[in-house]
Amino acid sequence: MHTVFLASLRTHLRRYIAAAIAVIVGVAFVVVVGVLTSGARSGLMDGFGAPYRNADHVVSKMGSEVGIALAERYGENASAIGRAMLLVRAGDGLFSETAVGPVAPSENLRWQKLRSGRFPARMGEAVVHVWTAQARDIAIGDRIRIDEGATAADLEVVGLVESPSASAQADVYVTWRQLLQWRDHLQVGKVAVRGEVGPLPEGAKVQSPEEFVNEARTRLNNRVDTLSLMLLLFAGVALFVSVLVIANTFSILFAQRLRDFALLRCIGATRRQVVRSVRREAATVGVLASLTGSLVGVGLGYGLIALINALAPTAPMGAAALPTLWLLGGFAVGLVVTMLASWLPTRRVVRVSPLAALRPDTVVDVHTATGMVQRALAAVLLVTGPVLLGVAMKQHSTALMLAGGGSVFTGVLLIGPVLVPCLVQIAGALLGPAGRLATQNAVRNPRRTATTTASLLVGVTLTTAVLTGMATTRAALDEQRDRRHPIDVALSSPERPVTTDLLDRIRRTPGVEQAIAVNGAVVEVDGLDEPILALTAPAAEQVARDGGAFARVEPGKIRLDDSAFRKHLSLRPGDQVTVRVGHRRAQLQVAGGTGWGRAGVVAPETLATLTDSPEPHTIWIRASTSADPIQLVGDLDELADSVGVKVDDQLQARASADQQVKILTWSMLGLLGIAVVIALIGIANTLGLSVLERAREHALLRALGLTRGQLRRMMAAEAVLLSVVATLLGTVIGVGFAWVGYETFVKQALTHATMQIPWLPLGAVVLIAAMAGLLASVIPARRAARVTPAAGLSLD
Repeated sequence: MHTVFLASLRTHLRRYIAAAIAVIVGVAFVVVVGVLTSGARSGLMDGFGAPYRNADHVVSKMGSEVGIALAERYGENASAIGRAMLLVRAGDGLFSETAVGPVAPSENLRWQKLRSGRFPARMGEAVVHVWTAQARDIAIGDRIRIDEGATAADLEVVGLVESPSASAQADVYVTWRQLLQWRDHLQVGKVAVRGEVGPLPEGAKVQSPEEFVNEARTRLNNRVDTLSLMLLLFAGVALFVSVLVIANTFSILFAQRLRDFALLRCIGATRRQVVRSVRREAATVGVLASLTGSLVGVGLGYGLIALINALAPTAPMGAAALPTLWLLGGFAVGLVVTMLASWLPTRRVVRVSPLAALRPDTVVDVHTATGMVQRALAAVLLVTGPVLLGVAMKQHSTALMLAGGGSVFTGVLLIGPVLVPCLVQIAGALLGPAGRLATQNAVRNPRRTATTTASLLVGVTLTTAVLTGMATTRAALDEQRDRRHPIDVALSSPERPVTTDLLDRIRRTPGVEQAIAVNGAVVEVDGLDEPILALTAPAAEQVARDGGAFARVEPGKIRLDDSAFRKHLSLRPGDQVTVRVGHRRAQLQVAGGTGWGRAGVVAPETLATLTDSPEPHTIWIRASTSADPIQLVGDLDELADSVGVKVDDQLQARASADQQVKILTWSMLGLLGIAVVIALIGIANTLGLSVLERAREHALLRALGLTRGQLRRMMAAEAVLLSVVATLLGTVIGVGFAWVGYETFVKQALTHATMQIPWLPLGAVVLIAAMAGLLASVIPARRAARVTPAAGLSLD
């Protein structure tokens, strides 16, 4: 049998190359998911988790005094994450409530990115965030003054830095020893620690940096880890697609060789020898193809990361560690599935007599026992699958969602020999007489037709589900970001009203899409240590990212920006406060919000009770999508300085909020691109094998008078029919799966999410899939047309 084994590999080399391609792409898909998962998580650690990435532990859930004490205890092995809100003066400009943060004593724990200059090394030195430096016209070598009175300090700016993490960001950074000078103003919520933590006060929480970042990130999405869920979903899909592509290819491959196996039985080979030979062939193909697929997957994964970083430098993927477990898992999937897929088709031939196996192959008919079992199993899966999906939506269970989706899709594939030919006949009826032969040829062998469309069906289903899910998730994340940061930039002048000339100059500034003047009055609020502006803005929808929802306040309420008033923890939503303008006063209820600066927003009726002559004290600005945030804020700051008004910038916070969304989006696009390529390879592979299987049929048609051109057109029409049917069916299933995902975890993570169906991209998917089927048929059709009728009829 060793000679038979080598001869079989040589004789059926073309078929085994097709099988090896199926294994390679299946294994590569699994490995690519692992590499991109590692890169996405690394990118989040480089951004959102930058303050903790080089630490061993993160200590949180403690008071500020405890945090300060811990940072002093650990010394150079600690990096305190916190800031003090202090008055900062640079030149003639005074900035109120400026965030001053620490630079870690150890270089390994310094998370800020140095753009120019150096980090502060001693008392009297500071570095400034590049945004603040640009906006306030601060350069290396300038001197700034922090705080006033006895604790005031003059510092030299020795460097400019970037802050990858918005949660720990500050405008100015000084040494830890310098920052302790303002200990009474310092708030420390977390401490990144290198080495052992030791005993901690009661209530303090210790986590690894990865655990802490993951928990902090999911807390922003109602405690739902959207990234992990999406990547888990793709991991499940990768496994399913790999198994399906490999199994389909081998089922066609060995179905074509049933007569070979029967002939071996006729000349004396035992059942065990035939099975052993098949296993050896499959093991050889499986091992070589799985190794190749692992290498291809690693190369594709790292190549995709480099491509994403080149296309989207503002949302960089991190340096991915080699995903050892994913490599082993991909190799195991390729080898195990290859062995199973190659062995199962041989069970039929070794169970029947050699003479019976030599008879012409009969397809699985729905009226046979095998067909009835297949239909019954499909019915069970199509009933249990939707039940599991319903429970998943009710309980928000990703595991049940994957199980239900797998059940439904497997049921569709099992019922494919019945369903797909029916759909092909319906579609073929629209082609008229010209497509009648292609239609009849396509449905003559239901098993082959269903197997040929399976790969494209998987790819279109996945593409449709991901595109719909991404459109829904992106719209919800954009809406959430817009609610948190409704105003891009605010210019405020509490001392005197802003002028019409300033408003006109702002509107002419490059990068400004729209700007409006907002009426208000300077008020005193119980619980706040200084007067603030109370604003009313009926026209806020002209500039607000949330459509002006934050500015629609009921009479009797005042909405305060939580981020701007973070020091005043005594004020909570629902509290009653007294608001005064001169001798007038009003009892108002506090409402929360974020994203417009140090001002309260009230209803026009409320402001009318406090003053008879409201004046425009603030200008709200909306930036254009193409604006350079740093340049725009710098230009606006120059305008503000010229007339003595203050700038409140929210553009940097929006950019930071965009980073996670971009990493998630580009990760999904990268995985989707690989899935589409696999689907195209899958349909080309199965069409090619199908042509080999039908060589005698094509030769008979040629012998009956069909020309080469007519044969090519018939095969092209057949390929388009199969592609269109698979695409439309996959689109329907994909939208259904996207809706299940939306109900299962998107709505849980993003409360205001609404289902979005991207009609234009889905239409493009249908068109591309039809063209892909047509192109995939070109080479097999040309090969079939080149074979003469006599040669084709002699093929086995």
